[in-house]
Amino acid sequence: MRFYKNQHQFYIGIDLHARTMYVCVINNLGETVFHKNMICSTENLKLVTNTFGKDIVIGVECIFTWYWIADFCAENGIDFALGHALYMKAIHGGKTKSDKIDSEKIANMLRGGMFPIAYAYPKAKRAVRDLLRRRLFFVRQRAELSVHLQNTNHQYNINEPLTSSRMRSETYRNTIPEKFNDPATLKMVNADLFMFQAYHDIITKLEFQIEDMMEVQDPYSFSLLRSISGLGFILPLTILYEIDSISRFPDVGKFISYCRLVKCAHESAGKREKGGHNKIGNVHLKWAFSEGAVLFLRNNERGQKWHEQLVSRYGKAKAMSLIAQKLARTVFYMLKRKEPFDPDKFYSE
Repeated sequence: MRFYKNQHQFYIGIDLHARTMYVCVINNLGETVFHKNMICSTENLKLVTNTFGKDIVIGVECIFTWYWIADFCAENGIDFALGHALYMKAIHGGKTKSDKIDSEKIANMLRGGMFPIAYAYPKAKRAVRDLLRRRLFFVRQRAELSVHLQNTNHQYNINEPLTSSRMRSETYRNTIPEKFNDPATLKMVNADLFMFQAYHDIITKLEFQIEDMMEVQDPYSFSLLRSISGLGFILPLTILYEIDSISRFPDVGKFISYCRLVKCAHESAGKREKGGHNKIGNVHLKWAFSEGAVLFLRNNERGQKWHEQLVSRYGKAKAMSLIAQKLARTVFYMLKRKEPFDPDKFYSE
């Protein structure tokens, strides 16, 4: 956990919503000098910042509406602090809670050096990252439809099982309705197939657009990631855009923790136990490396033998988690050292 520690003359805490923002300004002595509910607009924010000069910092909690405030601060040379939503217990734990109280708590946390900060992703790459995330959402929806069709096939004890690998073939999908005789079941299957086709079309279109028109901002790092067997085009691009800059991670431990690939332990009075908070970190990087582990093993005889050894020792689930973590460690050092993937080093370490 990192905290905002810089000192300023004024601290601006904003309890932000989609249409309104409750703004609280305190000075370096802890005195509240401005406290008002306002409409979300750059004009209102400019009015507040112009009143209190340049020696200020603006802090907001990390919710979906923070982009425009971060961009405003970047354009006007104002310090911006994005509060980590899962760490900001202080603004949620009071007996009484309101926008007015929350904005004051945010301002006081900034002043006291106890404001937990999240990474404010830069504007230049943000749209591409969000597009890749939206593609992932469509992929998951398509996968759910595929699983439902397979489950329906099992429910009616159809002799020929449906396989997800063949579901991407339109010719194969057109044969699926022939397996079902009940009219109501057939309507359900056709509805699933219609939605599957819609998601498949938009995913395919997005992937072609991404590959043909998207300019990779760091082509060398992208080429390094593509040197890993099986990752293809989209997965390295997703990893790069979720990381932004590898230099923001001081060591590999911080990186794999951010990727949700380590278990966190809690310790007190010499007693150590398994902790929670496993959802703190980047869920998209966790997915990318978990998916990358599966693709890495495909058509990889050396990797499959290593996987079998891990399975015999730890079990299937733990084995795949270890491979995903090893990939993340490898990616960290590849990007830090600007070195391509080295299979001998990967399997020997």
